[in-house]
This record gives sequence, structure tokens and C-alpha cells, in this order.
Amino acid sequence: MRDFQFPGRSPVIAENGVCATSHPLAAKVALDILQAGGNAMDAAIAGAVLLGVCEPQSTGIGGDAFCLFSPAGTDQVLALNASGRAPAGLSSEALRAEGDRIDEGSVHAVTLPGAVDGFCRLAEDWGRLGLKSVLDPAIRYAELGVPVAPRVAFDHARAHGVLQGRARDHFLSGGQPLAVGRKFRAPGQAEVLRVIARKGRSGFYEGPVAEDMVDSLRALGGTHTLDDFAAVESTYTDPISGGYGGLELLEHPPNGQGATAILLLNILSRFDLAALDPFGADRAHLEAEATKLAYDARNRFVADPDATARLDHMLAPETADRLAALIDPARALPQALPGAEAVHRDTVYITVVDRDRMAVSLIYSIFHSFGSGLASDRFGILFQNRGAGFTLAPGHPNEAGPGKRPMHTIIPGMLRRDGRIDMPFGVMGGQYQSCGHARLLTNIEDFGLDPQTALDGPRCFAEAGVLTLERGYADSVAQALADKGHRIARADTPIGGGQAIRLRDDGMLEGASDPRKDGIALGY
Repeated sequence: MRDFQFPGRSPVIAENGVCATSHPLAAKVALDILQAGGNAMDAAIAGAVLLGVCEPQSTGIGGDAFCLFSPAGTDQVLALNASGRAPAGLSSEALRAEGDRIDEGSVHAVTLPGAVDGFCRLAEDWGRLGLKSVLDPAIRYAELGVPVAPRVAFDHARAHGVLQGRARDHFLSGGQPLAVGRKFRAPGQAEVLRVIARKGRSGFYEGPVAEDMVDSLRALGGTHTLDDFAAVESTYTDPISGGYGGLELLEHPPNGQGATAILLLNILSRFDLAALDPFGADRAHLEAEATKLAYDARNRFVADPDATARLDHMLAPETADRLAALIDPARALPQALPGAEAVHRDTVYITVVDRDRMAVSLIYSIFHSFGSGLASDRFGILFQNRGAGFTLAPGHPNEAGPGKRPMHTIIPGMLRRDGRIDMPFGVMGGQYQSCGHARLLTNIEDFGLDPQTALDGPRCFAEAGVLTLERGYADSVAQALADKGHRIARADTPIGGGQAIRLRDDGMLEGASDPRKDGIALGY
């Protein structure tokens, strides 16, 4: 139990249903959907689509999504990959002639948006209420407007400079970022959502909406075609999993980076974390070293499922043994390990569990803050820049190419304990997400923290030769890590965000939401 004399938030305990996400309006809408007779899938989709209006810098219908879910009455976990592919006309050879990487603001970084197809498929296959009822709240708020929340305004102020051309008209006010309390309206997106509510996926991937997106992209030099959009299709896949203590972590297979979280935990399991101070230097050091090694493996292996190399090797116990043996508890590894292709910190996550105990873990993103910074002319659909996650290295599994899915950072998580669903969860924060999954699990399993306290605790992240610490770490910890050879920096923004819902042994649901975002957990 937390100390009530210090700032913090209590977990939300409820019996019939809980939603946890990064914006309070989305959490409230999800709860409304449950109370109107919808299930967890209906509620998650309704909340997620609304998040594209509440947090347009982080997500939107021009982006991608991944979902893990457990149908009511089962402990089975299913996965849907709703990430889009590169257009058929994308050429890595042509891109190499322009430079050694795909620029985050380039039209060539715009991959096809997969989320809408995924939402339509999940609503049809697993929802109760139908697409119109699920989309109505987002349509209403997009038309009438949403007051800008404090964290959203913080992100707008930092990132609005990436917006280009027509995107500035759709997402700024007189060329300026939106301030706290100022209403953000997206009437063009409301119109698009109405079409989707009537026609399903064809309302987005065919007809006037698709024409607006294709015409806008081609005017910027893109190779995107109407055939590319019409061919977008989300796919059901089988989750991958790994054990840590008494928990089983389930993740999406590639092209998501979930395998990285499993490898990172495999490495950490070779050390006695429980004997350490959870927020001390020794624990942070081991996590940083394991992160460097696991992310190095990710950068070598994780790519489109058709191209991913040696996933079994990546997750084999012998691999974790060899990597753990490289870690010196007293000294940092050299800085020469490869870095990630692209860095970003904006994504949204929503989790819902209903009274029948259907559990949904859904993550939804446009990659960098405001994605590519490009939007369609007529409807103001902000395009993701997920193609910046490709590499241009010839022959690499993640080399950019026509029709390929890039390596993805966004990963929803699900836990089972003793074969039973224990907790859907997610940790946002771009490249940090695999590390964030590992930290949340070790906070819970090694240090006995409840999900809310586990999310509240300070974070660190080893990336690009720097170990970044949130201000929650004491100066003495920073100095001890520097003495081990780490190059230390203090975080200028919060590291990630997260939500979780634990299915308690007493039959109650326990929701938790990260204070680094505007959101909350709500239950009834």
C-alpha cells in the first residue's frame, strides 16, 4: 500500500469492468460503451479512435495498431497485426541514392495506414455493438472539439515544428501549437469516420478518402497508389512468449519488437535482481547492460515476418546465457553497440477488461510525434512515418522494400500466471517499450510492487551511448552509475507512459494508469 502522505494515485478497484488509457475522455467513453452493453473489444476500439482526436500528436487513423486479446471465458491469447506495408513502388536502391537513411519527414517514410482495417476487423469478428456505435463518440468529439490536456499541450509545444504544408492548417491555431484548455477540432476526420461507420474499411481504403490520401502523397513525390491502399489487410498471428519467475509474458511476433522484451528478461533472469534496491544504481546498471545487448540483437534480427532472421536463436536460453556473461556488474559495456534506426516517444495505449473477463491490450501510433508531419489536403489525415524504421543496409532483414512491413516499436503486452490471464498492459515510449515491459515485470515480480506503484517508479533507458535517468533518481545514484562508466543524462521529457489491469485472485479488477500522461483508470 502506498504512503498517503506522498503524492501518488491509488489503483482503481472495480468488479464489472475497467479501462485504463492515457486520456480521461477516452477512458470515460470506453466505460460508457461497456455500460451500454458493449464488450471489451468495442470499448477498446471506441477509446482508441477517440485518442486520435484527444492526442493527435501521438496517434490517428493514418497510423498502425497491434492488439493482443483474450476472449471471454478463456485464457487463450490471440494477436492481430494491423501495421501497414511500404507502397509497391518503394525502392531501397533509389532511396540509397538520396542518403544513408529514410528521413522522418520524407514522404518515403509514409507507410500505408493499417489501423483502420484492424479496427474494422476486430469490431466485426469480436465486438458486439457494431462499427457505427463504436465510432459515434469519436465522431462527436472530432466535430465538437476536445479541450487540450496538459501533457498533450506539452507535446504540441515541443514537436509542432515538424508539421508541414496542409498539416499546419489542420493541427495548429494561427501557426501556433494548441495551449491547455484550447479546443481541438477535426471536422475532416469526423467526416471520414462517418464514412467508415457506414461503409466499413472500404470507406477508408477506397473512394474519396483514399483518393485524398493518394493525391496528397503523390503530390509530395510519393509512390503510393489506390491499389496499395485497397490491398491493406490486417493479419491474425500467434503470440510469442517467454517466462520470468512465475509470469509468462506474451508479445507480438515480428515485425513488432516484442521479442526484444522477452530476450531482455531472459538476460535479467540470470541475475538476482530481487536482492537489489529497486531504484538503486546496481539494478539500473544491470537493466541498462541487458538493454544494450537485447536491442543490438533486435537491430540485427527483427523485421517483416517474411524476412525476420533467426528468431528462435534470439530467444534461445543459450543466447541469453552468452549475453548475460558479457555483463560486468561493476563496469559498463563499451559504447560501440549499434543504435536504433529511429527514435520517438509518442504512442497511445488502451486496455479494457469487461465483466465477462474479455481482456484487450491495444496499442496505436503514428510513430514520431505528429508522424511524418504530413497530412492529406482535404480531410487532414496525418500520415505516420513508420517507414523511418526501415534500414537501407543492403541485404538486412529490415531493409526497406516494396510491400514490406518495417520493424515496429509499438508492442501491447499480456501476462499469464499459472496459465491464467493475469494482466493486459502496455508501456509507451518508442524505442523504450521493450525495456519498459521488462522494467514493469521486474518491478512486479522481483520487488513485489502493485501495478500502479510499478508504473509510478522512476525510469532509466540506455540508448545511443547514453544512460538517461528521470529526475526520480537521486543524484547519488547518477554518480554511482557514472562511476561504473555510464555516460549519464537527465531526461528532458518523461520516459514513456503505461497502463495495466490486473485480474485479481479475489475476482476484482485492478486498474493502473501512468502519471506521466493525462489519463486515468476507470471502473464500474
